Amino acid sequence: MKLYYSIFILFFLSFTPTFAQENPFTFKWDNGFKLESQDKAFKLKFGGRVMVDHASFSQNDALDATFGPLETENGTEIRRGRFFISGLIYQNIEFKIDVDLTGGKTTLKDAYIGIKDIPVIGNLRIGSVKEPFGIEVLTSSKYISLMERALPISFTPVRNSGIILFNDFLNKRLSAQFGAFRNADANGNDIAANDGYSITTRVTGLAINNTEKKQLLHLGIGYSFRKKDTKEYKISSRPEAHLGPKYISTGTLRNVDDTQLFNIGAAFVSGSFSFQTEFINAKINTGNLSPVNGYSFSSYYGQVSYFLTGESKRYKSSYSGFDRIKPKKNFSGKNSGPGAWEVAFRYSTSDLNSKDVFGGEQDNITLGVNWYLNPATRIMLNHVWADIKGLGNAAILQARVQVDF
Repeated sequence: MKLYYSIFILFFLSFTPTFAQENPFTFKWDNGFKLESQDKAFKLKFGGRVMVDHASFSQNDALDATFGPLETENGTEIRRGRFFISGLIYQNIEFKIDVDLTGGKTTLKDAYIGIKDIPVIGNLRIGSVKEPFGIEVLTSSKYISLMERALPISFTPVRNSGIILFNDFLNKRLSAQFGAFRNADANGNDIAANDGYSITTRVTGLAINNTEKKQLLHLGIGYSFRKKDTKEYKISSRPEAHLGPKYISTGTLRNVDDTQLFNIGAAFVSGSFSFQTEFINAKINTGNLSPVNGYSFSSYYGQVSYFLTGESKRYKSSYSGFDRIKPKKNFSGKNSGPGAWEVAFRYSTSDLNSKDVFGGEQDNITLGVNWYLNPATRIMLNHVWADIKGLGNAAILQARVQVDF
């Protein structure tokens, strides 16, 4: 990694003096380090994010009897430690490479090359990209209102290796995305890449989009067809705490011919208030080889948030979800402003029971408080109550400090 950055810096320093005479560059901080040519045909941005989490766990005697006592009642981790470089070349060629260094491993997140503003098609990206499925998973972890995404994330495809097309219509009131993926490994490097394929598509609309009144209503529907050569499928869920244990799971289902995922969702913003909800259903086709011809599992959530200091959620795009929060007055020490304060509440549920599969049912309630010291720094506090139907209850208190740059 150090060698990579050294080579890049040396190349840039040798290239800049000549080119800058013809097309001067500006270097600035805009919630990240940005380098941009005067004609905006060339852009370079680099930065990263660091998220440090701590959590305390408890569960009742009923869960102790079923799953055994907790191995620990406290945990801490670097939830995310990522660095990225992205850019634009000759106005319409884009690229990005985003590397996660947490957990003692190096994993690629976004790593793609794209072409923008293609007639009719719109935008194309090839590489490791997010599958277009659901608004919460498409919103960056830097900008979600609670520390972890809701229970449906266990069903939802995130990144995959393939190609995606996306475009906006009717002055961005209507958006569509389509992707085809090869199920390569986590780093996008799989010589065989033989574990089937996935086709994912999504259509969204802005029924309300009043920027002056800060009002927005986003509606979306998504579908994914997934066929794995391993013919296996599994869903398991934590109680919306990455450090927490998993209480519900379908186990590994075998002889799976294909999986179909359906998603509908909505997000409403009116000034400082926001509401967001999504439903997801997974239909598992096991074909004629199984005594039970298919399963159906589902999950959904509803979430509200409110800014006590008057800020409002900002919509970035259909494929990117919501954007950065910028406090009206940053907290920067003595005689500074309060920053931005947000409270959030979410109810989510997941049902992993179907026919002869008894994966369990779980209801979660999560209450959160966010303090945005400035646009790049946030402190989060979440309390999660989990009810595992018929088995017991658990509670998790967790906190995060995050910086992105």
